[in-house]
Amino acid sequence: MKLSVVIPVYNELETLREILDAVLAVDLEDIEKEIVAVDDCSTDGTTDLLKKLSDELGIKVQFHEVNQGKGAALRTGFKASTGDIIIIQDADLEYDPNEYPKLLKPIIKGKADVVYGSRFAGGESHRVLYFWHSVGNKFLTLLSNMFTNLNLTDMEVCYKVFTKDVISQLTVCENRFGFEPEITAKVSRMGCRIYEVGISYAGRTYSEGKKIGWRDGFRAIWCILKYNLIEK
Repeated sequence: MKLSVVIPVYNELETLREILDAVLAVDLEDIEKEIVAVDDCSTDGTTDLLKKLSDELGIKVQFHEVNQGKGAALRTGFKASTGDIIIIQDADLEYDPNEYPKLLKPIIKGKADVVYGSRFAGGESHRVLYFWHSVGNKFLTLLSNMFTNLNLTDMEVCYKVFTKDVISQLTVCENRFGFEPEITAKVSRMGCRIYEVGISYAGRTYSEGKKIGWRDGFRAIWCILKYNLIEK
């Protein structure tokens, strides 16, 4: 069995090497790993570092000539992936790759087609940060659940795991963070078996490089309506 770790990257020079080393260090026993990093036209030196690390660490790297957004980077990464299972990993240090085994477990055991991590379920550690961000995340999850009839606790989470069969049937249209509600609507409509696993979260501040903003929240609302009511 093979796992593809798809990492969208944009201006993550300070954390990139550390997150790649962390992913490579994860012990998954008999599961082979491939890393597919997609540089979304970084401007801080990340592009040059990725070119260097591509050979040094033996990872796949795709490059965008124009900045398009996380969803576009994931679309490119999914196409380049060859694994039986695909997991999304952000290039910052907010999410811990050591949690891969429990995220993969429902799929490996044949119980799930899709697994979501959840920052709001379970007893794992969380950095205490923005109140209104947590309110926004929970509101978007609630709104999404109302249309999908799922009972997710964290629709906007980075950690999403898919079987290759599910990914092969999906067309990602959103270029930015609208990917999250889009993909949730689509896997729900496909009738996928979806599991949720509690994860830890070491969120960062805007001064530390956090990118998602209030405009993305409004876009997410539109995407929930669009992909559940308009584009079916």
